[in-house]
Amino acid sequence: MTSVLSAEESSALAAIDESAIGTMLLDLLAVPSVTGSAAESELQHRLARHLDRLGLEVDLWSMDLPALRADPRFPGSEAPREEAWGLVATTPDSADGPTMILQGHVDVVPAGDPSQWDGDPFVPRVVGDVVHGRGACDMKAGLVANLAALAAVRASGARLRGRIAVHCVVGEEDGGLGSFGTLQRGHTGDSCIITEPTGGTLVTANAGALTFRIDVPGRAAHASTRDAGVNAIDAYGPIHQALIGLETLRNVDPDPLMAEYPIPYALSVGTLRAGDWASSVPDLLVAEGRLGVKLDEDPQAARAAFNACVAEACAGDPWLREHPAVVTWSGGQFASGRLQTGHPLRELIQDAHADVTGGGPRLRERGAPYGSDLRLYTAAGIPALHFGPGDVRLAHSPQEHVSLADVIEATRVLVLAVLRTVGTT
Repeated sequence: MTSVLSAEESSALAAIDESAIGTMLLDLLAVPSVTGSAAESELQHRLARHLDRLGLEVDLWSMDLPALRADPRFPGSEAPREEAWGLVATTPDSADGPTMILQGHVDVVPAGDPSQWDGDPFVPRVVGDVVHGRGACDMKAGLVANLAALAAVRASGARLRGRIAVHCVVGEEDGGLGSFGTLQRGHTGDSCIITEPTGGTLVTANAGALTFRIDVPGRAAHASTRDAGVNAIDAYGPIHQALIGLETLRNVDPDPLMAEYPIPYALSVGTLRAGDWASSVPDLLVAEGRLGVKLDEDPQAARAAFNACVAEACAGDPWLREHPAVVTWSGGQFASGRLQTGHPLRELIQDAHADVTGGGPRLRERGAPYGSDLRLYTAAGIPALHFGPGDVRLAHSPQEHVSLADVIEATRVLVLAVLRTVGTT
C-alpha cells in the first residue's frame, strides 16, 4: 500500500538535483579525509561553506579536545589527532515543531595497500552508474543524500513547522568523538536518521565493540639456550584458546535482530607483536583486538567477562599463574544501542520507502554487528536508526563502491521522511 503524495512532497521530490548528487559525491571522494588527518578538517570547512550557501544557520567550531577526553563518558579514540571540527547546520524556520537530524560522518579509514585498488583510491572512478573510491559507501554517499534532501526541501519552498538539522561529524571510525562533541555542545533533536550504508534494509540496533590490549610476559634468553627463557609467544597460546571459547559462549542465543549473522558479537585479535631480535627469546607479547558487545549489555560487564577469561587462562598455566598477563582497555569504546520498540521512526522510513519504490516488500529490519554513532544519540535520548545508500560489506575494502541510483533513492526517502516529520502537511 502506498500513500498519495501531497503537493508539497511532490514539489520537493521534483526539486532533487540528480546531476548535483553525482558531482558532489565525486568532489567529496576526492578529499582523502582519513580519520584524524588534516583533510578531515578540510572537508568540514568545505561542507560548512556549502551549507552556508543554502541559507542555513551554520555552527562550525573547533572542539576542545582536552575537555572532551577528560569527560568520563568520552567514547575513546585511536587515531592521533591535533584538532577536531564540529559542524551542524539547521534550517532557520520555526522552532515550534520537532527537529529531525540527518547525520553522517566525514571521516574514512585508510586505503591500505594501493596495489589492491584499481587506480588511486582517492581519485573516484565511475563505471556506468557505479562510483568507486575510498568512502564511497562508508559513508560519503550517505552524506550526499543528506545534503541533497535538505537542498531539495529548501529549493521547493516548503514551509516547515519544525527544523531540519544536519550533523556532519568527524572521528566516527575510531570511537565517535565528533558525535560526542556535537551532543555535548547542545545540538539535539527529536529523532535522527544516520545514513550509514544499509543495503536495502533498516538497521535499528548496533552491537558494540571494545578495543583491548593484552600484555603477555616471557623471560628473555639467547635463542641457542631457549630452554633458559620463556617464549612470550608460546605463553600467549593458552590465552588465545580461551578467547576462542569465550567468543563461542557469548554468541549463544543472540537477540533476534542479530540472528542472521554467523558471529553476531565477534571477538577478534587484530595485531600480535613480540620480540625485538631474531636470536633472542621474546620476553613480551602484545595482543590487541576487538571485543563485540551484545545488544543491551553493559560494556563494563563485557570487560569483566573478558578479564575473567584471561585470568582463568593464566591461572591454569604454570608460567602465567606466577606471571599473569595484563589486560587494558583503550582506543574506541563502542557501547551497543537500539531504537526503542514501537517508536514511529521505523514506520516513517518504511512508509516513505514504500512510496518512493511503489510498494513491494517492506524494508527488512535488522541489527548490525558493528559499533556506530547510533548508540551516542540513543543514549542522549534521541531516537535513531540507520538507513542509507550502499552495502556495508564493501566498506573498508578496496572494492568499495556505491550506485548513484541507490543514492538518489535514499535522497527521495529522506525528503519524504523529513517533510512528514517537520513539514506543514
